[in-house]
Amino acid sequence: MQPRTGTNASPTTVHAGEEQFHWHDELLDGTRVLIRPLHAEDAALEREFIEHLSARSRRLRFLGLIGSPSDTLVRQLTQLDFRREIAFAALIAREGEKHVIGVSRFSLGADRKSCECAVAVADEWQHKGLGTLLMRHLIAVARERGIHEMVSLDAADNVEMRDLAAYLGFTRRADPLDASQVIHSLKL
Repeated sequence: MQPRTGTNASPTTVHAGEEQFHWHDELLDGTRVLIRPLHAEDAALEREFIEHLSARSRRLRFLGLIGSPSDTLVRQLTQLDFRREIAFAALIAREGEKHVIGVSRFSLGADRKSCECAVAVADEWQHKGLGTLLMRHLIAVARERGIHEMVSLDAADNVEMRDLAAYLGFTRRADPLDASQVIHSLKL
């Protein structure tokens, strides 16, 4: 099922030369979300997002068991070099506070023609089209930047990513280095 996208689906430049993208989208259940770049000042929001993921969702996102994220991990995830990587956060407001309910990201490969991507959606927000929205925005930005291929390394038992990747046109193959993982790739 395809999510409905809002009318503000075009990027806008906001800060001095740094690409800023903002979208107001609607999920399948009618919830309105803001999708925008994740920045260093979002460290507390990113930490809260990861801490509220179920153990299974954290394992699938990080390909291993993690508890509370370290300060180093949170810095790596929020202090980005926007020339090489980007992360989009989906936010909602609850009780007057912002909350991250999903994140997608990519990082350029050494060849500068491919990138590795990932997406995570808070457990209570899964199956509402948010992963699809986040990935579509990520794919569009990758295309704009001239990236030729997106790759995602995923747990073989990650059914949600398998279905999302297939829906978006990614191909799937076994990881030759680890039988518990698969590689999804999309030619852009």
